[in-house]
Order: sequence, then C-alpha cells, then structure tokens
Amino acid sequence: MAAPSQPHSGWRQRWRAWWLARLPVTAQHVLTHRNLYLWPTRAGWMLGLTLLLLLVGSINYQLNLGYGLTFLLAGSIAASVHVGHANLRGLRLQVSIDGEAWAGRLIPARVWLEAPGRHPRWAVSVQWLQPGAAAAGTDVAAGDRTAIELPLVLPTRGRHALPLLRVESLYPLGVVRFWSVWRPAGSVTVYPAPEPDAPALPTASLSTPAPLQPVALPIRHTATGDATPQAVRPYRTGDAATRVLWKKAARTDGNPAGWLVRAAEPTPPSADLWLDEACCGLGSLEARRSRLAAWVLRADAEGRRYGLRLAAIVIEPDHGPAHRRRCLEALACH
Repeated sequence: MAAPSQPHSGWRQRWRAWWLARLPVTAQHVLTHRNLYLWPTRAGWMLGLTLLLLLVGSINYQLNLGYGLTFLLAGSIAASVHVGHANLRGLRLQVSIDGEAWAGRLIPARVWLEAPGRHPRWAVSVQWLQPGAAAAGTDVAAGDRTAIELPLVLPTRGRHALPLLRVESLYPLGVVRFWSVWRPAGSVTVYPAPEPDAPALPTASLSTPAPLQPVALPIRHTATGDATPQAVRPYRTGDAATRVLWKKAARTDGNPAGWLVRAAEPTPPSADLWLDEACCGLGSLEARRSRLAAWVLRADAEGRRYGLRLAAIVIEPDHGPAHRRRCLEALACH
C-alpha cells in the first residue's frame, strides 16, 4: 500500500518550484541583502522560548536581575544577526568542473569563494541541493580566494545543467542560519559509465591494407661524389650509435655536424578499427553505450585508430585526445 501523502506537501512543492524559478542563472553569485536570507535554527527557537519564559518570570516576580539577563541575551542575539549577515554579505562564488564526468561517479567540482574587502569570512558552508549531497565548509581570509572540493554525482549520461547550490553559515552563535541559493550557469557533459568487464575489442576493420611492396630507394650523391641512400638524415644528439654511418663519419674529422644516420623505416599502417553499436550484442541502449565507452577507452589506451558507428551518427576513424572526447560526447548525447 502506498504511504499517505502529507496534507501540505502539494502547496509546499508548488511554492518551492515558484520560488526556485525566480532565481536567475548566473556564472558568478554575489551575496547581497537581496539574496541573503536568515532563519532561526532549532537552538535559536529554544533560546527564544527560554528568553520568553525568563521575561514572564521576571515580570511576575519583579526580578531586576531577570530583566537584565533577558535583555542581555536578547541584545546578544540581535548583535549576532548583524554580525552573521555581514559575515556573508559581499562573498562571491564560482563553480569549475576539473576533469571528466562519468555517470554515477564522483565528478570533480570546485566551488571558489572570494572574500573582497578587509574582513575574513568564517564558517562558510556550501552544498549541492540534491539527495545525498554532503556539505563542505571553510574559512576565507580577507581579500583571498579559496576553493572547496565539492564532488557532484549525476546518475545518468547526457548534458546536464549544474544543480542548485546553497551557501550558508551559522556564525557567530549558531542560533540563526544565514543562507542563499544559487543557480549556476553552464552545463556538464556526463559520459556513460564504462562496462567493468567489457569483452575484447571487435576484430572487424574498415579495410585490410595491402602488403607493402619493397621500393628501391633512389641514390643521392653527396658533395664528395659518394653515393648514399636517400633514407638518411643529419645526426642529432641522442641518436643511437648503431644507426650512424661510421664510414662517412670517419671522413669528417670527428665533427658530429657532418655525420649521417639511417632514418627510421616507415611502419606499415594498421587497420582502422570500427566500434559499431550493432556489434555489442546487447538489447539495452544504456548497456550498449556503457560497452562502447569501455571500448573507446581501451582503443585509446592502445593507440589504435578507431571510428564509432551509432544509429544516428558516424565518426570516422582517428586517434588522440580530441577524437576520444568526441566519441565519448557522442555516446553521452545520442
């Protein structure tokens, strides 16, 4: 049986959606009196109730010391509200994603806090507004810029907007919470999580290269009239001694500037590897994306030239970090 819903959950969710929709999307969040809010904590409510009882008792029994204690505590709370609000006012926040994002894994995200002016900011806490997100806190020195490691977890692949971020502080007494909510600009591309035990790479290739035929190298005549192979080049520091043409080097009076070394012979090109969605042998779309992501990482680690075939996109064979990123983005968004 489904659990009965709370009577006020409907209007609370509508109010929350209306309020969050009013938040602007910005690349940098600056805390001002327009977006910085306060609310008593549980300890603050208990302290307020205690002050009310002290006031009632002092009035009933005409206790001057009771009046003094009540007004002293109330004045301290009022002063803490001013100090706590000034602690966060003017603070600037920025978000950066450092590294690649994989579905269901920790995404390396940083929140940068900058405290302009001559006053430090104490006990500043930031937290992603998503289930299970943990908060992280720090102090920011006056005029300094501090980064907080705040990992982010997105369960599905694709291009996602950054979630809401909350910044808050309980400074100085812990009886009032000062907070603000920010909607960061930008998005993050989340790659599909690679299959842990993916099978070996497919053996199908675009074409089988023709075997190399021996080619006779032309003969080049040097200034001394000697014939040397065309596949030579001048000596460079670090070349292996076995590749130096020592008979020619003996005529240069030991000067390495005139030495010649055998150039490296060209290696036959390897077959281009195609990573085809039809070769995965899996029915689930997410499972196929996970296997293809594992194959892309393996082919890139082996230095292979590989292409990617999906139902809606074809990426020609290539290699390198840019090609790897392009294939992973295609797997994330298609």
